[in-house]
Amino acid sequence: MRGLVRAALSAVRPVDVVPSPNIWHWPDTYEVENHAQDVDGAIWRALRAACDWAGRDVVDVGCGDGFHLPVFAATARHVTGVEPHHPLVRRARQRVSDLANVRVLAGPAQRLPLPDSSADLVHARTAYFFGPGCEPGLAEAERVLRPGGTLAIVDLDAAAPPYGPWLRADLPQYDPDEVEGFFADNGFSLTRVTTLWRFERRADLEAVLRIEFSAPVAERAIAEITGLSFPVSYRLHVRRKPTGLILL
Repeated sequence: MRGLVRAALSAVRPVDVVPSPNIWHWPDTYEVENHAQDVDGAIWRALRAACDWAGRDVVDVGCGDGFHLPVFAATARHVTGVEPHHPLVRRARQRVSDLANVRVLAGPAQRLPLPDSSADLVHARTAYFFGPGCEPGLAEAERVLRPGGTLAIVDLDAAAPPYGPWLRADLPQYDPDEVEGFFADNGFSLTRVTTLWRFERRADLEAVLRIEFSAPVAERAIAEITGLSFPVSYRLHVRRKPTGLILL
């Protein structure tokens, strides 16, 4: 995805906010994409198994236009979406305007507008946390988590076909093994999750692929996919904050 391409490139130089051209420039098409992603709920099942948020306080970092916030809000005590792009902040606030236990704040992952020890789960899905270079965001997540709280990062598995090869064609310097090693070295467990993307219309599928990839790669992907669905694999990285002192 183009947002991932730019985020991965950001590791070579400090930046404050890395644009996500897909949702920033085509939010309506990205809404179609969100509805098509993980239609069987595999990611949600893996997340709940790793860190059930029922009755707890959740922070969704890089929440975009708030698509996932109502799912958390259904059982969480309180949900905070954090998003750096102000047009998306406005869209997210409109989406959750009737949910009393949800708020949306403007801010980047590396400066979360939240107090210390205020969350039980910090969640980020295909946003900011793409391996080396995201250390400031990891530190911020650790700051806002309560002892025993969980940081859960959902990222695309760039090693798994068919999506992974398309992604790497647009970003050949992206090394999935290096990224996995980075998270392992920083104390995260890894769960691989295979999902199904399913669209109602072929035109929607093609439009989504065209906002996620460069024109040549998008056309290649469109040619490779027949029908209205295809599998997409993800990595769920999970790390828990210690509940007490760690003696070295």
